[in-house]
Amino acid sequence: MDFTLSEDQKMLQTTIRDFATNKLAPVADKLDQAQEFAIDNFKMMAELGLTGMTLPSQYGGNDANNLSLVIVMEEIAKACASTCDILDAHYLCADPIHFYGTEEQKQKFLPPLAKGDKIGAFAITEPEAGSDISNIQATAVKDGNSYILNGSKIFITNGDVCDIVVVFANVPELGKRGMTAFIVEEGTAGFAKGKKYDKLGVRAATNAELFFEDCRVPAANRLGEEGQGMRICLATLDYGRLGIAAQALGITQAVLDKAVEYSKQRVQFGIPISQNQAIAWMLADIATQLEAARLLLYEAAYLADQGAPFTKQAAMAKLSASELAMKAATQGIQIFGGYGYMMDSPMQRYFRDAKLTTIYEGTSEIQRMVISKAILK
Repeated sequence: MDFTLSEDQKMLQTTIRDFATNKLAPVADKLDQAQEFAIDNFKMMAELGLTGMTLPSQYGGNDANNLSLVIVMEEIAKACASTCDILDAHYLCADPIHFYGTEEQKQKFLPPLAKGDKIGAFAITEPEAGSDISNIQATAVKDGNSYILNGSKIFITNGDVCDIVVVFANVPELGKRGMTAFIVEEGTAGFAKGKKYDKLGVRAATNAELFFEDCRVPAANRLGEEGQGMRICLATLDYGRLGIAAQALGITQAVLDKAVEYSKQRVQFGIPISQNQAIAWMLADIATQLEAARLLLYEAAYLADQGAPFTKQAAMAKLSASELAMKAATQGIQIFGGYGYMMDSPMQRYFRDAKLTTIYEGTSEIQRMVISKAILK
């Protein structure tokens, strides 16, 4: 495998880096403090074609591969992890429709998602179903040409602003194998959104609880077959983990860039602190592990693009990148010293944002379960 970026990918990376530096980075702290959904950022990404990169051109997308998408996501996350998270959640909605939807569903839902005219979300998590997604309690009962959905979902990224959401519920008559996916549109009777959560980090990617009370969803909006929901969910999360790994890499790169810059400027005992071996080795370790994590991600994206199994590699990429982001952000604060602990330090947002990457779309513990299952089978 050769992960040398093509000229088109290098140009894409440069373009998005300039966009992120000039448009996203200047407003990242303000959006974080306000806990406002970064709608202007989303609109700008849509104008650049980023909201439909990997979707087929016949549905308004750009036919890009997953490697190109993770390159874009890393650059965005380096400037604003929240904006990257919004994009990742948007693809969690579009991808299962792309891979499992009927032609009618693709024609109806993918063009507005690809163009960014509609915001997507993905709803699986419930109060009693976090890591154990098989324990979802939401139900979908067939009633003529519709399903009646009842239940609630929590911690849903883009949940307070979504126009289209892929929802998972159990068809009771199928028992434990009843998980089924549905496409629910904003404005559907019985579908309601709760208030935004007050989060520690990634605060401009807002999350909300979703409620379904006798929510009548047309049978035409069922995604895949009855009982196929677990398969759809797990396959979608594999792609989502590529996005979270890219987000974590972007945070780590931002930490490294700021720490290198600061260590060259900060003088103690008559020399820049970068000349102290303890600091220099911290930076060396972060840089080395960052390169390794990036190669893991590129391998996973490459396998996805080849249509090969990549579940294990996606889990490895997310695990390594997310835990590195948390480690790097902690060391970044240490390098900045007292200033690093202040809320006007750049490190505090990276620290808060990094933690979430080890939790959502499968905790680090879940990633280790996925990896160990793959190597022990």
